[in-house]
Amino acid sequence: MCELILIRPSKVYEEQVMSYKEEMLQNGDSFAGCAGLEDVNSFDEWLDFERRLKKRYGAGYVPSEVFLAVRKNDNFVVGIIDYRHPLSDFLKSFGGNIGYSIRPSERRKGYASQMLKLILPICRDFGENKVLLTCDKENTASKRVITKNGGVLENEAADTAGLSKSGIIQRYWISL
Repeated sequence: MCELILIRPSKVYEEQVMSYKEEMLQNGDSFAGCAGLEDVNSFDEWLDFERRLKKRYGAGYVPSEVFLAVRKNDNFVVGIIDYRHPLSDFLKSFGGNIGYSIRPSERRKGYASQMLKLILPICRDFGENKVLLTCDKENTASKRVITKNGGVLENEAADTAGLSKSGIIQRYWISL
């Protein structure tokens, strides 16, 4: 497995982020942790996180810190991760503090675990002492990533928001 670094999105990565979007669409994937990448037509539109997401979520909007997970040896974007703070009522129930995704062609290489490990100190720097992560009960890969990073299952909840395939959301806490 190659080492990753987390980098704030910039124009340097425009082409890679837009090809990331295309790969996710072609694979029929959800865009968890992508800060609404599925809803934009251009990189510049995506970069306008706060204005665009405030409009989309209204009173439920919370700020987020968005990072690209970039492979150090070739400067390639393998994932996107965002840390949302503070938790809104919706995020407490369904989305958690952290969302992430890995480009389909780069999965099963340990990148999601590494990305989550890298963002936890950033969450601590923002004053968190624990963070909430959620996943579909049937998403065994995400469960492994979360538990590998210290996640402890608090409970399972009915997915009344329709975000999961199974209809059950698992809620995990990681102490920082």
